[in-house]
Amino acid sequence: MYHPTRNVSDKIFLFIKGLAMGAANKVPGVSGGVVAFVAGFYEEFIYSLQKVNAKAFKLLFNRGFSVFYRYINGKFLFLLMGGMIVSYFSVSKILDYFIEKKELYVWAAFFGMIIGSIYYIAKDYHHWNRRTLSFLLIGTLAGISISFLNPARENDNLIFVFFCGIISVSGMTLPGLSGSFILILVGNYVLLLVDSVNALYDTMAELLQGDTGFIHNKERLHTLRILAVFTLGSATGLVTLSHLLSYVLKHYKNITLATIIGFITGSLGVVWPWKKTIYRTAEDGSILRDSAGDPIILNYERFLPDPSAAETWIAVAFIGLGISLLLILEWYGNKKKRNGA
Repeated sequence: MYHPTRNVSDKIFLFIKGLAMGAANKVPGVSGGVVAFVAGFYEEFIYSLQKVNAKAFKLLFNRGFSVFYRYINGKFLFLLMGGMIVSYFSVSKILDYFIEKKELYVWAAFFGMIIGSIYYIAKDYHHWNRRTLSFLLIGTLAGISISFLNPARENDNLIFVFFCGIISVSGMTLPGLSGSFILILVGNYVLLLVDSVNALYDTMAELLQGDTGFIHNKERLHTLRILAVFTLGSATGLVTLSHLLSYVLKHYKNITLATIIGFITGSLGVVWPWKKTIYRTAEDGSILRDSAGDPIILNYERFLPDPSAAETWIAVAFIGLGISLLLILEWYGNKKKRNGA
């Protein structure tokens, strides 16, 4: 799994994969883990995260950063995480714009890409039997069930917030499970990904101006405390989930992959293109936005397409485009293998 001698093109493509994974993670209903799975670096990603453990920090303190960096496959994680961070301020912003302006077509393209992903993953899986088919069904039913749950009410209990942090990173580690969509379902998407981030943004802006008045603002301090606990939960979830997945991939690989294929299939309900986005609104009916200018999403209302509408068939074309992108990826990957790359 460890690749210490990546060439320049591999590094560039890994950074681009990070961009794609970051953009996918930000959109409620889309899983960055699917990108990792289809792009062929999912297992390396999980095993690299699994290396962030007590032994790694012991190496850091006793033998220095370079040994620690090599042990955790730092070059891989740095390029991937770097791409994800850059994506948040670039690619994902472009994606946000198109979701707001051409929502149906963006979701249709994602829908097609997930269909293509299912084919891409399942075509090389040759371990179907009664047991793996059972786990395929379990994964599919779980994905469908999550797709149609109604959101809970907001809960700022710190223990619950810590738990939300753990599940928020699920989209990175579990293909088909969108962490941001799960936060919508548990009722804390706005609190944790909008309100708390806005509080941090306002606090940093005030500090840069030399204003420390926020220390007397109990509501602000409470929101910052929530963000700190959420961040701690996210870090904990990233490491613990990677250890758990590393174990099950090593000991139960066939049933794990069958479950993942099922879960991705079930997640098609989340990215169903024909749906109306329900936004958080002000008293005058205007759509509220976060500090980055993004509209605040509360949930989705799905409906069946109108076959007589032109936009329905345009959306179907975008589904085909999404599928085609995955087929092109498959072709490109096979070409690299034939050329010995």
